[in-house]
Amino acid sequence: MVENNTVQYTEDNIKTLEPREHVRLRPGMYIGKLGDGSAVDDGIYILLKEVIDNSIDEFRMKFGKRIEVKIKDGKVVVRDFGRGIPLGKIVDVVSIMNTGGKYDDGAFKKSIGLNGVGTKAVNFLSEYFQVKSVRDGKMRRAEFREGKLETLHDEAETTERNGTEITFIPDETIFVNYRFRSEYVERMLRNYTYLNLGLKIYYNGEVFESQNGLRDLLEEEIDGEIVYPIIHIKDEDMEIAVTHSDKSQSETYFSFVNGQYTSQGGTHLNAFKEAYVKTIREFFGKNFEASDIRKAIIGAVYINVGNPVFESQTKTKLGSTTMGQDKDGNELETIKTFTINYLKSKLDNYLHKNPEIAEAIQKKILISERERKELSGIQKLARERAKKVSLHNKKLRDCRQHYNDQKAARKAESQIFITEGDSASGSITKSRDVETQAVFSLRGKPLNSYGLTKRVVYENEEFNLLQAALNIEDSLEDLRYNQVIIATDADVDGMHIRLLMITFFLQFFPDLIKNGHLYILQTPLFRVRNKKETRYCYTDAERIKALNELGKNPEITRFKGLGEISPDEFKHFIGKDIRLEPVLLGKDQTIEQLLEFYMGKNTPDRQSFILQNLVVEDPEIDKKEKLEDTDA
Repeated sequence: MVENNTVQYTEDNIKTLEPREHVRLRPGMYIGKLGDGSAVDDGIYILLKEVIDNSIDEFRMKFGKRIEVKIKDGKVVVRDFGRGIPLGKIVDVVSIMNTGGKYDDGAFKKSIGLNGVGTKAVNFLSEYFQVKSVRDGKMRRAEFREGKLETLHDEAETTERNGTEITFIPDETIFVNYRFRSEYVERMLRNYTYLNLGLKIYYNGEVFESQNGLRDLLEEEIDGEIVYPIIHIKDEDMEIAVTHSDKSQSETYFSFVNGQYTSQGGTHLNAFKEAYVKTIREFFGKNFEASDIRKAIIGAVYINVGNPVFESQTKTKLGSTTMGQDKDGNELETIKTFTINYLKSKLDNYLHKNPEIAEAIQKKILISERERKELSGIQKLARERAKKVSLHNKKLRDCRQHYNDQKAARKAESQIFITEGDSASGSITKSRDVETQAVFSLRGKPLNSYGLTKRVVYENEEFNLLQAALNIEDSLEDLRYNQVIIATDADVDGMHIRLLMITFFLQFFPDLIKNGHLYILQTPLFRVRNKKETRYCYTDAERIKALNELGKNPEITRFKGLGEISPDEFKHFIGKDIRLEPVLLGKDQTIEQLLEFYMGKNTPDRQSFILQNLVVEDPEIDKKEKLEDTDA
């Protein structure tokens, strides 16, 4: 008789989770991917943003011109000087879903968040959370652990100014090995100030404020020379700033809705790009190619929309198609129509009043047109070659879900590893997640592209195939992988390849770096183990700690190259415990300065940089390895 092993599906299988339990079980639904803080869209920054968004909404309602943010050792404190949460509701507002003051349009018009989820998610995903509110000489606090109320303090007299203070520590069981990176936090805070003139944000002793809105943003982001002075136009519901770079090959955009930075754009950015092209064509009376009009453009657009609809809880892409509703509930004009009319009026008038800027724009378009035609022949050949090779391209082992696929459930997790040689790529390929992780294998050291023109991207087969794999020829709009990861050995050759690849992206695709998509894979340098436990150590300090904690004579192995790490072990280093180091542009660094540092004259600074990032040979480990080899 055959035994029936079918799992029974009954009423007992149906479970209802409390909101707190659901957020902790499925955090990705509320804050996107988790991460450890190495990526700008990692969960800990979404937690911070959700708290600050409430303070920004207070400012936008003209309550409080100052926000204080303190982050130290993983603990975050955000204090605003708005009205303060009503004291009798401080527990409800941070712990009961769909509770808040933003559903009343009279209290919050065109606010950032309207779904009543944000601060609750922060509370539920924190190992410690405290809310404190001050209103008219009274203060009250509530403390939570993992979203559960621990202590509700009675009201007390205070001389503090009105406002709300939120303190939280992300839960380390959810955000493993997390760390807040100041570069990402500072960019977030600067973006808030560009959109909210008169606001001052104090972060760990540093002050952020803006006098000129999006013009300040572009001036902060521009590398090198620009073709003409920044065009800056603004009124109540829209603000734009635009210019063209003298050297860049790509389009660069920054888009915002109701004070929210929409890193993935959306309907408003698409409308801006279409409206800009349409306005320029009509102004000059010529049907220029859209790519020639927008080549090397640096633009920022900000729009205010009633009850905005975003494509996810993290609000990184606008999905709304209209400007909202009127007081009778009727839909207002579409965002596309509004933007086209806005630019047709405001930008057209600006160009008529500033003929020298109009002349510079036309000259830039004609130069782009000439460059495009000069490259068209080599581009056609390169595309045909790439298409032919892609059918049997052994250098790319692709994944199934991609960043530019709106239907892909795990698109934010998509990664591509750029590796050196077949042994390293083989280990990664065998241990990767085929759903979200792709591998591109370099033949050896790539060409040094420092100082070369983009023509080389098409003439060099490897660069052309990589460009095609990433899908970034014209812009990052259809980038296929959220994280582009350089995976090389930590030796002289590996470091050189790493620098050559960083140079390639800096030279031709700097927006990949500016938008936080380029990373270095950190792999363990040592394995320390005894019969009961194995530890992987990424630094010498971790190795020493493991030696001290694992008792007498543990076995030590140094990994000299990625190819030496077996696929069974490699799966730990590119899975949930992956360690990535983002390639970042420093606050005071330009692309030209970085290129000169990496690939200019052989400076002592670069020599020092390479030495600091190489594995130092340890004679004791060498001796032990040789003994193990002899025993074998």
